[in-house]
Amino acid sequence: MISEKENTRISKLLSLVLRHRPTLLGIELDTNGWTDVETLLSKAQIDRPTLDHVVDTNNKKRFSFNDDKTRIRANQGHSVEVELGYKAELPPKLLYHGTGSTSVTSILRMGLEKRKRHHVHLSSDSETAYKVGQRHGVPVVLEIDAEQMSKDNIEFYLSANGVWLTEQVPPKYIKRP
Repeated sequence: MISEKENTRISKLLSLVLRHRPTLLGIELDTNGWTDVETLLSKAQIDRPTLDHVVDTNNKKRFSFNDDKTRIRANQGHSVEVELGYKAELPPKLLYHGTGSTSVTSILRMGLEKRKRHHVHLSSDSETAYKVGQRHGVPVVLEIDAEQMSKDNIEFYLSANGVWLTEQVPPKYIKRP
């Protein structure tokens, strides 16, 4: 089909335009983050089999098609204003957050904040969190007491690709194992 290098290039382009800068390709996202597939194909200058392959093989499942595959969106991680329609869900007892070692002191003092994103991203397993942490230097995995957060009426959402989302994680729920 296409090379791994080309797959990565297209995936990064899709992440950029579907999460952060749709104007880069001159596409528009609706209020729920969807855009027309045919318009995207034309503006990105890729064909439908290539797009299908990139979406299907993305190891982080970053993108979703609607039921009839006429619209596409990023599953989470937007910095542009979108309403993804998540419903609050009961999280597992523990969730994990991967970060670089240089951020740990600040996180333990200030908590996890969404900053320019819509939510804080958490993993249901420490291995995934470790891989995320590697992107930020020497990886550190923090444990999040999601059970207590939920009991304290802090809502969690589960994205289509299995990432747990919340507005913030105050320091009292964070532990460095």
